[in-house]
Amino acid sequence: MNKIIQGDSLEILKTLESESIDCVITSPPYWALRDYGVEGQLGLEPTFQEYITKLCDIFDEVKRVLKKEGTCWVNLGDTYSSQSSYSENGRQGFEAKTDNMVKIMEKRFNHQADVDYGGKARRGSKLGRGRGASVPEKSLCQIPSRFAIEMSNRGWILRNEIIWHKPNCMPSSATDRFTVDFEKVFFFVKSKKYYFEQILEPNSEVSIQRAEYENRRENPSSIGSKSESYGMPARFVKLNPEGHNKRTVWTVNTKGYSEAHFATYPEKLIEPMILAGCPVGGVCMDIFMGAGTTAVVAKKNNRNYFGIELNPEYIKIAETRITGITNPLF
Repeated sequence: MNKIIQGDSLEILKTLESESIDCVITSPPYWALRDYGVEGQLGLEPTFQEYITKLCDIFDEVKRVLKKEGTCWVNLGDTYSSQSSYSENGRQGFEAKTDNMVKIMEKRFNHQADVDYGGKARRGSKLGRGRGASVPEKSLCQIPSRFAIEMSNRGWILRNEIIWHKPNCMPSSATDRFTVDFEKVFFFVKSKKYYFEQILEPNSEVSIQRAEYENRRENPSSIGSKSESYGMPARFVKLNPEGHNKRTVWTVNTKGYSEAHFATYPEKLIEPMILAGCPVGGVCMDIFMGAGTTAVVAKKNNRNYFGIELNPEYIKIAETRITGITNPLF
């Protein structure tokens, strides 16, 4: 396998063999946030309903090519509603992270861009104009939640909603709300029985001390008796010395790559997904490969990779990163 194909994700997925992929890890273009400069890109739809429909249509094909025991991990961010003047081409809610992107947007879409917060540009009509799909101005559109619900409606099993906490998130100039320092990662499967390798985290010192205290205070042989301190049944607290099951808030710093586009996600975020959800030697697919982080982490951890990417420039970046991996395991 170990290749990246240039083209539209949906069309390429349709050519793949059913139940041939072990794991999918991807981060789709977020709705109404960025222009990646490629014709046919996802994320510039006039309404979030259309965006979610298109996205879930793609994941219908993902479900077909995923093995019965396969896993699927999706990182997706949200968008704030904006009701500034209507753009000529109907695109809305657009954001960019730099002032330079503002100029690009104005040139590309022939309108003046608004600067909202943190240097981001926001553009757009009232969401869902003419389609009965409006969201109040300044409200979160709840794109991740709407996506997860539609995926469940289409038969996916949602096993976890993971919070990616970003300690080094971009600063915000907003004064009427809190700074958003997280994104969501959804863990889906297509069958009740699926591949999953448990990941253990070290027990905290507080947990160890609490267990030691409880075990000194209670008599483990007197199950059913009452505790002198709390009037509760006595119990014996036993900690796994190897650690506890990994939890669903993952604190991972964002980390840029000098030659990659600004949506690159960090390797440390991807690694637990690959270790838990893809067997050694299995195939891990990213249908929006971007700068190739999924492939890089897959290769470093003795998994095969398969990628789909619309932008040929990103494929060059990804292939350079993959080739540059030192001491690959296979």
